[in-house]
Amino acid sequence: MAQAILLKDVENVGGRGDVIDVSPGYLRNFLLPRKLAQAATPGSIAEAKRRMEAQERQQRELAERAQENAALLSRTVLTIPQPAGDDGRLFGSVTSQDIVDAIKQARGMKLDRRKVHLEEPIRTTGTHMVRVEVHDGVTAEVKTIVTAS
Repeated sequence: MAQAILLKDVENVGGRGDVIDVSPGYLRNFLLPRKLAQAATPGSIAEAKRRMEAQERQQRELAERAQENAALLSRTVLTIPQPAGDDGRLFGSVTSQDIVDAIKQARGMKLDRRKVHLEEPIRTTGTHMVRVEVHDGVTAEVKTIVTAS
């Protein structure tokens, strides 16, 4: 058996960075020509472990930062002025892009508008709770006050 370090995820074999045992023919004829793996040496195995540890550390830091941002957004109150009639109905609507722009102006955070979860655009004045996905699995409820301008 030959050892190899996977450079990409290979179905039914392993994930990126895994050290695997494969037959020499499979390594030579399939994995190496497609640049899916490299031959494993003691130095390359150590380098792969360092890379995996650095990647895990980076993921933990991103998750911690996402938690902090979610906590900050939960304490944030957005005020969005929109033209409205006397009955409190807006002439237009408040969309997810409007909410992203208000968050950027209030907190300086850049978010993707697809991360703002609105069932439908806001069409009335008043207070609305909007769910914003900060990172994978990390969400925050942002209090949004729509006022008539």
